[in-house]
Amino acid sequence: MLRDAQAPPLDAHTLLEHAPCGLLVTRQDGTIVRANATFCTWLGYTAHELVEKRRLQELLSLGGRIFHQTHWSPMLCQQGSIAEVKLDLVHRQGHTLPMVMNAVRRLHGEQVHHEVALFIAQDRNQYERELMRARKQSEALAQREQEAQAEISRQRAAAAEDRAQLAEQMMGIVSHDLRNPLAVIRMSATLLERSGLAPDHRAVTARIHKAVGRAERLIADLLDFTTARLGQGLALLKAPIELHQVVGGSVEELAAAYPGRHLQHRRLGAGRCTADADRLVQLIGNLVSNALAYGTRHTPVVVTSRVLDEGFEVSVHNDGNPIAAEVQASLFEPMVRGSQARAMGHGVGLGLFIVQEIVRAHQGTVSVESQPGSGTTFRAWFPAP
Repeated sequence: MLRDAQAPPLDAHTLLEHAPCGLLVTRQDGTIVRANATFCTWLGYTAHELVEKRRLQELLSLGGRIFHQTHWSPMLCQQGSIAEVKLDLVHRQGHTLPMVMNAVRRLHGEQVHHEVALFIAQDRNQYERELMRARKQSEALAQREQEAQAEISRQRAAAAEDRAQLAEQMMGIVSHDLRNPLAVIRMSATLLERSGLAPDHRAVTARIHKAVGRAERLIADLLDFTTARLGQGLALLKAPIELHQVVGGSVEELAAAYPGRHLQHRRLGAGRCTADADRLVQLIGNLVSNALAYGTRHTPVVVTSRVLDEGFEVSVHNDGNPIAAEVQASLFEPMVRGSQARAMGHGVGLGLFIVQEIVRAHQGTVSVESQPGSGTTFRAWFPAP
């Protein structure tokens, strides 16, 4: 590299004096014994004003002095060196200069000295401040975005909850109000039968009674669904009952309602238990309707009542294609129906949901087993009180 004609000769002393970094040699107590011209120029002092007149820590800011006492000196004694420590040094005129400092501890003759190299870090300091400001701005923007998204999600959830609650309340109101016109239809059909109808007209009134019965069961399911979803739980009226008698009577009524299908009732164990008999009849009706919708027509649907010391169980079994594993996970959710049930017009998908709620109200559990070749069995277990 070419040198300027006026530059001093490139001897070692000149190189050290005018090196692009500050160079100091201090005693262990910080007294400066040597300082190159670069360092003196940076701080506005002459070498004569610093050497043997000042200590390094006297040129540091207040925070730097504390660091020098608590970290700098102990670390040099323990490690023998320090690398890239950034401290503020005070210029003669009072302003501070950020500097990165490296130091080593060496033995000169019989005395220990600290050799220090210093680099002005003003540009680096500015870069770090800009980086910190940009990071804070980014974090603030991210926080505002997160809060905005959370508020949007909260508003959407609140709106969805309001819509769902309104829909459930409307469903309950409409279902309740439908009972009155249905009662009028049933009463009118009964009066027509008593007036002496022709056989073909009696078939019409029979269909009316059957349709009204289906509508009343649907209304009952809708009302129970509304009650359950609003968090009130199904109301129970528990009393000692003869389980086999209750289940048997329900199976007989269902057999009369489905004359083309074969229903069987199996009894296991003693018959006494405590439960809500009407809710059990409702549970059996829903499970049997489900079995008839999905089971094969030429095989019977088997309803089993079993009483043990620790509780009792009601199960309904039908033959037919197994329920897919992925479908089983959502069987007891409301408004879930299979394609076959939809095609046959079996309800709106509340039957198994109501079954689950009835069992829950009794502190019991309900499960399903469905395998190829062995059919499908729903089991409702009710623990003894």
